[in-house]
Amino acid sequence: MAAKLKICGLMRPEEAESAVRAGAAYLGVVFAEGPRTVTPDVACEIVDRAGDATVMGVFTGHSATQILQICGRTGLRGAQLHGTYSPASAARLRDAGLLVWRVVRIAAPEDLDLLAEAVHQSDAVLVEPRVPHVQGGAGLPLDLAVAREARSRLSGHPMVLAGGLNADTVGEAIVLVRPEIVDVSSGVENLPGIKDLDKIARFAEAVFAHSSYT
Repeated sequence: MAAKLKICGLMRPEEAESAVRAGAAYLGVVFAEGPRTVTPDVACEIVDRAGDATVMGVFTGHSATQILQICGRTGLRGAQLHGTYSPASAARLRDAGLLVWRVVRIAAPEDLDLLAEAVHQSDAVLVEPRVPHVQGGAGLPLDLAVAREARSRLSGHPMVLAGGLNADTVGEAIVLVRPEIVDVSSGVENLPGIKDLDKIARFAEAVFAHSSYT
C-alpha cells in the first residue's frame, strides 16, 4: 500500500490547489483556536478549490451540532476531533455522512492506552505529540518508537501520523511506522498559516518516494 498525504492548516485557496496538484488526498482547515483559524467563508473557498480531495475540518470545543452546521455550510466532508469528544458524538457525525478522525495526543507511554477507545466510531485515529497548553502538535515530532507502538496497537485500523514532520523526516517516519496517512502543517510553512508551495511539493515527493510498502 502507499501512504496518503494530508496538508492541514490551509488558509488560502491557492494553497489548496497547490496541495492537490502535489498529490494530497486530504486537506485540512482549522476551526479550533490558533494562528490558522479560518472563517466558514474561507473554508468554502478552499473546498471549491479542492477538487477530489477530502477537506477535513479541525475542531475542538465545538458540539456535534455546531460541527454539522459548519460542515453543512462549507461542504467539508470530514471532522478531525481534538479534545474530549465521546464515541456518541463521533457516531452522530458519521451517521450524518462525515468522515471522522479521532485524535490521540501522546506525551507518556500511558497515553497509548487511549488508543483503544479512540478506535470506536472513528474512520481513522490521528496520533500526535501532546504539548502542554497547545491543542495541536506544535510542530514537534512524536518519538518514532512511540509511534511504532501506536501503530501496533491500532493494527487493523487506519492511523494518521502527525507532528513535526517535514520533507527531511517524513520518509523515515513512513518506513518505520507505516501509517496509512501522514499529516503536515508547520512543516510546509514559512510562517504560521502561510504555506510554502515549494515545501509542499518537496514534502509530497518525499512521501511518495517512501510510501510503497506491504
